[in-house]
Amino acid sequence: MKKEILKVLVGSRAHDLHNELSDYDYRGVFVLPTSEILSLNYKPHNVDWIEGDIDNTGWEIGHFLKLATKCNPTILETFLSPTQGLTKEGTALRELFPFVWNSTDVKNAFIGYGLNQRKKFLENKNNHARKYAVAYLRTLYNAKELLETGIFTISMKDTEIFDTLMKWKANDWTIGEVIQTCYEWQTKVEEAYEKNKDKQSDLEKVNEFLLTIRKNNWYKTSTNNYNEKNPFIGIAS
Repeated sequence: MKKEILKVLVGSRAHDLHNELSDYDYRGVFVLPTSEILSLNYKPHNVDWIEGDIDNTGWEIGHFLKLATKCNPTILETFLSPTQGLTKEGTALRELFPFVWNSTDVKNAFIGYGLNQRKKFLENKNNHARKYAVAYLRTLYNAKELLETGIFTISMKDTEIFDTLMKWKANDWTIGEVIQTCYEWQTKVEEAYEKNKDKQSDLEKVNEFLLTIRKNNWYKTSTNNYNEKNPFIGIAS
């Protein structure tokens, strides 16, 4: 039986780029009992995914941390997004954020994610070009922030790119404008990396955290404050 330790709001509603018709998107982290993972019959269960009017995606803690140390933008965003459910273990996980990321993978992963959004934008995939244009710029902005300050903004409301994002989201854009603007921000990311290229992940600390989680969750009943029907009971979000 999995135990969810963190649930956050992501997407346009977390970014303050939503309207009244925007979907609700959530991401989460769960823990499987260590005894189950080590059993002979264990079948890897790393991701839960439910898509619809409400989009829910969750990662098992081990898989989540592995992706975090590779600086997957979606994973790093999960550390910082507004909480919808949080246990003590989830709080400890969020506090691990400064130790999971490294400069080289941030540059490569965020720029790579952005280029993937550019491809979808140019293809107008599912007739959602504006969505991919917004994601392209926002991801590059976040990469520059992270390399310069050690953290990045989830809400875009008070950022210098907010007006541009809202303009593009309203379908007011040209291909040349999107490509040029994002090229300029990619250059800013590369410049920020050159000034902070030596930041490394603290893999020893991340692994120590994971081992503690595994020890504390040997069986599904091993955590005294866990309520299977409401895992967030008594924990402020």
